[in-house]
Amino acid sequence: MPPHPSSNVQQAREALAGRLREIRRDAGISGRELAVRCGWSDAKASRIGNAKTPPSDADIRAWCRACGADDQVTDLIEANRQSADAHIQWRRLQRGGLRHVQESTEGLYRRTRLFRVYVSDVIPGFLQTPGYATALLSSIADFRGTPDDVMEAVKVRMRRNAVLDNAAHRFSFLLEESVLRYRLCTVEAMAAQLGHLLEVMDRQNVAVGIIPFSSRRAAWPMPTFTIFDDARVHADTLDAASTLTQPDQVDLYARAFGRLSRGAVRGAAARSLVSSALEFLGQEDGSGTARLSTS
Repeated sequence: MPPHPSSNVQQAREALAGRLREIRRDAGISGRELAVRCGWSDAKASRIGNAKTPPSDADIRAWCRACGADDQVTDLIEANRQSADAHIQWRRLQRGGLRHVQESTEGLYRRTRLFRVYVSDVIPGFLQTPGYATALLSSIADFRGTPDDVMEAVKVRMRRNAVLDNAAHRFSFLLEESVLRYRLCTVEAMAAQLGHLLEVMDRQNVAVGIIPFSSRRAAWPMPTFTIFDDARVHADTLDAASTLTQPDQVDLYARAFGRLSRGAVRGAAARSLVSSALEFLGQEDGSGTARLSTS
């Protein structure tokens, strides 16, 4: 299973601290001498050098200046900012409301050519209907206590999802069968969602694989993640949204996606699983057939 995103953030911080230690050693000075030149306490120099405390931009400039390595400042600051931005608490990210969260990814969606999406909990955002998205985002807003801008956020999500209509973008989705059964909305809204999923499966630029309950798995169910081309991964947890960009991190998730794909069914077999979920909804509401609606 891919490591928790926060562990990858710590690895990035440790890598930065390692580079700072190398710069100090190359300058031939001790940790104490570095502290004196920077005007710091010995403890601060030690905490930064051992990845206990993330350095500020000013700290990095002072460290490099003390070691005569001003030419490395720009690169180190960029690495430090990438590490700091990689693990953002949802509370901070959603402070401005859910609409802001949706808008923050629009540019990334337009740039990406290949999306690989694995979900084990909800229908992928790309494939959500307005009814399903409204129910899901309302639940999130209520749980996190964010500003009530669900309707605006849904509109942005639907606008963002227009990327599916562009044949220049390709999508590969992997869904656990349980995603088809979890009901976060009314029977009617869920039926409309499953009907939309069946329609999307006919698109030439979309591949949908479903991992059945009965599948002999090559990998266990994992937290949801999205791979953007071969350059970036979004891996979300209950407390944070993590962006992973280091090549070994992206490769790890790509390998996980490939391993999970081995247990998936596609084509007629996948459509049969969706149809079966629809039939179950019909039995649940007593009609025998769930009503499809796009309202």
